Amino acid sequence: MPCWLCGRPMGKTIVWHHPVPKSRGGRDVVPMHPICQQTLTVNFSNSELQRHGMNVAGLLDHPNVRKFVDWVAKKDPDFTATITKKQR
Repeated sequence: MPCWLCGRPMGKTIVWHHPVPKSRGGRDVVPMHPICQQTLTVNFSNSELQRHGMNVAGLLDHPNVRKFVDWVAKKDPDFTATITKKQR
């Protein structure tokens, strides 16, 4: 089962992510690495995530997310690191 965002195989820790946030009525969940979910939460607000919904391609169009996915592509499935929050 691949990660919804980066497409790498899942490791030991699986986060069941709501592409549309629960606070916005989202019910569907997708498997993600914790580091991939952190990347989404620091780069998008809940309303932005709601607008993208299940369209992962739209999220990958964001330069920060594309840069992250390209960087993490060759990392181990259980790789973790601290993701810094974006400056608003």
